[in-house]
Amino acid sequence: DNSPEFIPPRRTCRRQAREQSGEADHHEGLSSDEELTPTEVDEFQKSKDNVLEDSRKIFEDVHADFCDIRKILLKFQEWKEKFPDSYCDAYISFCLPKLLNPLIRVQLISWNPLEQNFTELEEMPWFRAIQEFSDAENVSES
Repeated sequence: DNSPEFIPPRRTCRRQAREQSGEADHHEGLSSDEELTPTEVDEFQKSKDNVLEDSRKIFEDVHADFCDIRKILLKFQEWKEKFPDSYCDAYISFCLPKLLNPLIRVQLISWNPLEQNFTELEEMPWFRAIQEFSDAENVSES
């Protein structure tokens, strides 16, 4: 008989090994390849904590008027009200996303939509500030 020997898939081998060892904490459908060891979980948490700590320091030497999205948008609103022609000529509506991007990204570093108690984007202060600014622009244009 020249037929190749049947080799069971890795999943079957792992399931048989679990059954023989009596492991009961495995959930069917989850891959044991994706499960993290306690050491990996600790290393990830330490790395995450370091990133969050570093992110808090990013704007510590910046004046409050230039690292708060609401205050920045108020400056632009004042510019638009006082000097509408230059505001329009500067294409501010195209510049704001690039200007606000780093500020928003810093605020989203710790955001995880997969956690049970995560904050909806619409409830975040930066989102509300942009929404208010957009509403004010639409009112002034109409």
